[in-house]
Amino acid sequence: MTLDDLATLIASRKDADPESSWTAQLLAKGPEKCAEKFGEEAIEAVIEAVKGDKAALTAEAADVIYHLLVMLTARDISLDDVVAELARRQGMSGLEEKASR
Repeated sequence: MTLDDLATLIASRKDADPESSWTAQLLAKGPEKCAEKFGEEAIEAVIEAVKGDKAALTAEAADVIYHLLVMLTARDISLDDVVAELARRQGMSGLEEKASR
């Protein structure tokens, strides 16, 4: 499954019955709950990165990516929007990009 496939699947669950899927349940709880869940998963990934357990970090990274896409969907931001922002920054140093904000 590609990130595009996952983003499309998540978007398709936005108006689905919350009883039909975990994604639909998260989205039905609203953007704040989606953001909270993303934060929890990000913390878990940081913990695994510090521990150095590659398998656990890989699993947590997958959770982070999934929950990031759910959070973005809850706020009507597409993966394409994020990719466009990355493209805008291409060729700009990180220091230049940060200074432009």
